[in-house]
Amino acid sequence: MAVPTATSAASRAATHTLKTVAVLGASYGGARAAQLLANDLPQGWRVVLVDRNSHMNHLYVLPRYAVLPGHEHKAFIPYDNVFQLPTAYDATKSDEPPVDLSRHVMLHARVTELMPHELTLDKSFPEHGISNTLRFEYLVYALGSHLPSPINLWGSVADEVEKDDVVDVVRGTKEGGVAWLKKFQKRVERASSVLVVGGGALGIQYATDIAEIHPGSQVTLLHSRHRLLPRFDDGMHTEILSTLSALNVCTILGDRLDLSSLSDRKNRAAERIVRTQSGREIRAELVLLCTGQTPNTTLLSNVFPNVIIADGPNKGMARVRRTLQLAEPVDDLPEEPNPPAEVFAPETSIATPITEGPTTEPSSPDLSDSSLDELEEDEEEEEPEPIEEDPHTRVAAEHIFAIGDAADAFGAVNAGHNAFFQGEVAARNIVKLIKRSEYATHDSPAVPTVDDDLELQKYVPGAPAIKVSLGLTKSVYQFQGMIGTRDKEPADLDVHLIWRYFGYNVTREDLERDPDTPVGAPAEPPSLAA
Repeated sequence: MAVPTATSAASRAATHTLKTVAVLGASYGGARAAQLLANDLPQGWRVVLVDRNSHMNHLYVLPRYAVLPGHEHKAFIPYDNVFQLPTAYDATKSDEPPVDLSRHVMLHARVTELMPHELTLDKSFPEHGISNTLRFEYLVYALGSHLPSPINLWGSVADEVEKDDVVDVVRGTKEGGVAWLKKFQKRVERASSVLVVGGGALGIQYATDIAEIHPGSQVTLLHSRHRLLPRFDDGMHTEILSTLSALNVCTILGDRLDLSSLSDRKNRAAERIVRTQSGREIRAELVLLCTGQTPNTTLLSNVFPNVIIADGPNKGMARVRRTLQLAEPVDDLPEEPNPPAEVFAPETSIATPITEGPTTEPSSPDLSDSSLDELEEDEEEEEPEPIEEDPHTRVAAEHIFAIGDAADAFGAVNAGHNAFFQGEVAARNIVKLIKRSEYATHDSPAVPTVDDDLELQKYVPGAPAIKVSLGLTKSVYQFQGMIGTRDKEPADLDVHLIWRYFGYNVTREDLERDPDTPVGAPAEPPSLAA
């Protein structure tokens, strides 16, 4: 048993004097907010980042790795370097002196209760001077959404039922996640027929991967709409439908599954016979429900009930202002809902290069030097149009920000790259609010109350962008209004690029072997795509 030293006691005492910005959720948006905060907060402040998972779960590779063996470990990225700015993305800061990140803390825990300036954890961390109750001055709520069962590593595998007292994987750990994926692979391999319900990117990826990796299985894709990915251009639908046909996937559009038929008994071939609402019967040994993603906002609703949208297409999402601070309806004005934030996940999104913008996502290509030369030298730059706030809402909590899938962010598609940019806006606004309060405390007449540098940024989502895999080597994408395909995609979906966003400058080859596998241990069997 370690004996506390005077140095460790002094260190714990010092943490009690630090003011805290809590970030709940360490996925794409939360991790990005924590990175910027850790590097930009003034002395006397710390980031406490909380996530129920021991490793970052890269959601967008889970459908592939749940079908294709040999890559499971690559989906789980250690949080050891989570506060480091990725050099590939933040190259402009590489010449600046290194920032001391030691005061910032990453906690593997679950939040059980949230109050306006306090949260409760399911365990304490005495090594960091943190009990199970944590007070905070600011908070970023980035807890995302409850995932569909085919990528929910906290749920049962496929259609298998687990007893409450028998759980054979450890939830929230890399070990448990790898075991879940391997178990899912075996379940898919046993199935002679598979019904995939939901024609979003998740359903499309599962249908095409299963059809290509297990060509002996009969795969059916059922989608309630008459177009696949209706938020995007029709060319996406056409390309995807053509590939589904080439892979012998039976695609049924404009019909819904009758959920009551899922309880029907299986036939002698161990197949379910399910029905659609139109009466069509579909035989399937395995049914994958790639629908039903709901915002994870219960903690917020308990303390700020007016913030949560009660009904409609964005039900359960948290209202936010353009600054991404929590918002509530103005009592004397009828509220007009934002456009529905349709869910097309998972997408391989921030794995592709993205360009930083101060308040919005990139929506137009960069101008080359040659095109700049063609501009009139005396042409004045046009002033950007002001970004209007919603007059039907007001700030409900100036110190709490919501980002990602949990936020009703003005029609932004629920995707990792959107959460990433929202995390940037939230982090920069928190730093500005802190600086404002410091100026006010010093009461210096030389510093204006709010100057241009301290005006809070306003978030505007960019044009919808997506990249969807269509089998092992093909993908289709839409970016800045352009649609294209690629025919030489790697089997692991370039997962190493996401590792770089979390502080690991690795190559694809570096990840072929699990970094947690002891030297001399047998390697994983080769993948089917090798």
